[in-house]
Amino acid sequence: MVKNRIEQDTMGKIDVPAHAYWGAQTQRALENFKIGSESMPREVIHGLAMVKKAAAMVNADMGYLPREKAQLICRVCDEILDHRLDDQFPLGVWQTGSGTQTNMNMNEVISNRAHVLSGKRLGTGTAAVHPNDHVNMSQSSNDTFPSAMHIAAVRVLTETTLPGLVSMEQILSQKADHWGGIIKTGRTHAMDAVPLTLGQEFSGYAALVRAGIDRIRTAIDRVYELAMGGTAVGTGLNAPKGFDQAVAQTLADLTGMPFRTAANKFEALSAHEALVSAHGALKSTAVSLTKIANDIRLLGSGPRCGIGELILPANEPGSSIMPGKVNPTQVEALTMVCTQVMGNDAGIGFAASCGQFELNVYKPMIIANVIQSARLLGDAADSFARNCLAGLTPDLDKIRYYLDNTLMLVTALNSHIGYEQAARIARHAHKQNISLKQAAAELGILTEQVFEERVNPEQMTGPMSSSKPGHKSFNKV
Repeated sequence: MVKNRIEQDTMGKIDVPAHAYWGAQTQRALENFKIGSESMPREVIHGLAMVKKAAAMVNADMGYLPREKAQLICRVCDEILDHRLDDQFPLGVWQTGSGTQTNMNMNEVISNRAHVLSGKRLGTGTAAVHPNDHVNMSQSSNDTFPSAMHIAAVRVLTETTLPGLVSMEQILSQKADHWGGIIKTGRTHAMDAVPLTLGQEFSGYAALVRAGIDRIRTAIDRVYELAMGGTAVGTGLNAPKGFDQAVAQTLADLTGMPFRTAANKFEALSAHEALVSAHGALKSTAVSLTKIANDIRLLGSGPRCGIGELILPANEPGSSIMPGKVNPTQVEALTMVCTQVMGNDAGIGFAASCGQFELNVYKPMIIANVIQSARLLGDAADSFARNCLAGLTPDLDKIRYYLDNTLMLVTALNSHIGYEQAARIARHAHKQNISLKQAAAELGILTEQVFEERVNPEQMTGPMSSSKPGHKSFNKV
């Protein structure tokens, strides 16, 4: 059985595995870039297949590509999109910065698979579809790969990231509505503060996630712009007039997404500001999710020796040595993901800033980071929503205990007796380890009855009504 066949490119002959649809340039890349284990994201491969299909359709419509060759190209692209040729794209992220090796990997696979579909055997006869002259017609790696980057990014952001965040926001909003009547102790500087409701606290979390969703949706609009038609340096050399708009419209029709041609192809090839902005929205969202997760981690700490106001779902045992221990594992997974996203953002920002003259040559690394962040953040948000937020319950006894014992309820007296007198009550209560009500009575500042009338935690969870006394009345009662 023959294990290899001989393929040839402009640099000469090279052995290629007999079963492989890829050709000489892909094989050279496999041998020259043995770096790391990170494969080119499947989303990029599928985005590139969409580009090749659209380009073939437009080239045929414009009369530059024979219709039968375009049909063969489209058939292979459909097989790629159907995951039937996933094993034919073995290249990793760490290759040329333009993604040329992956573009040629795609061209070669389409060419050789089309050769077989036309009834011929691999490695025999003249190619039915040439990888450069036909599959790559009117194109360059410099405009196909960034276009595939944008298609891949849009799909992951819309199909994974946003649904995960929407799921999280919906559960947070439901909790906010359901817990609107649970009054608890607020905390600032990690110290006791005035009351608020648990619903108000969770409404803040929901608002943070909504803001992240809005930022991502806004950023996606720029990612709909495609570099196709810019070819090598942005001038459109070797592409027919109108090719850029026709390909963008064809991709919009094929995907159902509003892709459009980039207004300036020089910017589209040499910089990646649209992806920088999109990932910036991911990073900002990761910052918000870290705050939410850490709050829930602390509010659920315990169960007996921490804050313990929230009871987190017990999803699995938490220790190999401590029986009965349960840990906030969903919090830990989410915060690790958020940390990775923040790190990816630093890499993307530096890579995008290093575009030189007419081409940025950090493209594979940029899109790999964008795809990883978008996928991780969406998956983690969905997991956190389903496996943590959905099962959260408040410990009402613990919440009431803290509320009854916080010294900051004294803040309600500021508008009645003034800041200084209120501070005297708080200091005396703390020093003597007694309640605020007892302290106010012992100091002769307020009777217990008046204290109860004026210190109402429920009334402290919103602005002071106009019927309440103002700062004019500081008389001792």
